[in-house]
Amino acid sequence: MSAIERRKTKEIKIGDVFIGADNPIAVQSMTNTKTSDIEKTILQIKELENAGCEIIRVGVPDEASAKAIRHIKDGICIPIVADIHYDHRLAVLSIENGADKIRINPGNIGDEKKVINVLEAARSYGIPIRIGVNTGSIREEIIKKHGGLNSFAVLESIQENLMIFEKYHFEKIVLSVKSSNVLLNHEANKLISERYDHPVHIGVTESGSDMAGLVRSSVGLGMLLKDGIGDTIRVSLSNDPVEEIKAAYEILGCLDLRHRGVEIISCPTCARTDVDLLSIVREVKKRTADIRQHIKIAVMGCPVNGIGEAKEADIGIAGAKTGFVLFENGHITARVSEKDAINELMIRIRRMLDDDKETV
Repeated sequence: MSAIERRKTKEIKIGDVFIGADNPIAVQSMTNTKTSDIEKTILQIKELENAGCEIIRVGVPDEASAKAIRHIKDGICIPIVADIHYDHRLAVLSIENGADKIRINPGNIGDEKKVINVLEAARSYGIPIRIGVNTGSIREEIIKKHGGLNSFAVLESIQENLMIFEKYHFEKIVLSVKSSNVLLNHEANKLISERYDHPVHIGVTESGSDMAGLVRSSVGLGMLLKDGIGDTIRVSLSNDPVEEIKAAYEILGCLDLRHRGVEIISCPTCARTDVDLLSIVREVKKRTADIRQHIKIAVMGCPVNGIGEAKEADIGIAGAKTGFVLFENGHITARVSEKDAINELMIRIRRMLDDDKETV
C-alpha cells in the first residue's frame, strides 16, 4: 500500500474507465500513426493495450481522422480520446463518431460560440472534455500581465477557459497543464490542484527521447505524484509509444502507486562480479515479458548484494565463481550452476505465481 495520500478529485467516466476519486491512476498514451489509416492505428493501439495502456488518444487533424474513430473503436478495447486543435467542427464530428472524450485547448478553438458547440455535443453524448493547456499556447497578454511565463500565467489561462464551461454548467471536466520545464510544470499543477477538484491529467510535454526524455518525465511526474497530484498519466516520449506505457508503470511502481508485471532489480556491478550480469538480466527480462502479475525479481552480481541489498525481492539469483545462489524473500533456497541458473529461476517464478493465484 502506498504511503502517498492522493488529492481527492471528482470521479469522471471515460468509456468504461473511471478516473479521479479513489480510482487507480490510469495509464494512457497517444498514437503516432495517421488516424485516418484505420488498420495501422488499430494495430498500434492493440500493441499498447497489451503493454497496459488503459486510455488512448488520437490526433484529429481532418475530417477523415474524425470519421475513422467509429471504425477504430470497433477494433480496440480501451476508451479513445480525440485530440483537437483549432477546428471545433472536428471536435463535434469526433463526438458524433464515438469519441469517449475530447481534448481541446479552448483558447485555440476560437470564439465562445464555437466552444459552446463542442460543449453541447459533449453534453448530448454524455462524454467528458479535457481542457489541455501547454505553456507554449498561453496568450501573450496573460504572460505579460504576470511578468513572464510562470505558474500564475498558467493558472489564469486555465481559469479563463474554465469560465466558459462553468457558465454553461458543463461539469465533466479533466484538467491538464503541461510544460517541458519540470519545475514550472510542478508549480502550475500544484496551483491548479489546490483550487479545483476536477481530475487532473499529468505529463511533461516535449520531454524528448531516450534517456533525456525518461529522466525529465520521471523527475517531473515523480514530483507531482509524490505530492498526491494526478489521476491519469502519460509519459510523452519521442519514441515507440509502447515505451511510454512501460515507463509510466515503472514510475508508478517506484512510488508504490500501481504495479503491473515484473519488477527487475539488478546491481551496477563492481570488482566482485564474476559473471556476465548484463546478458543475464536481458535474458530474464525476455523470459518474463509475458508476466502480468506483480513480482520483484533480483538479478545480482554477487551473493553480498543478493542476500543483502536485494533482500526485499520476492525471488532472485546472485552470481559467484562457484555458481549461482538462488534466494526467495531474503533466504537462500538453492545453489545452482551458471548454465542452470536462469532455467531454475524461471521454474520457481512460475511456481510462485501459480501459488499466488491459488490463494486469491
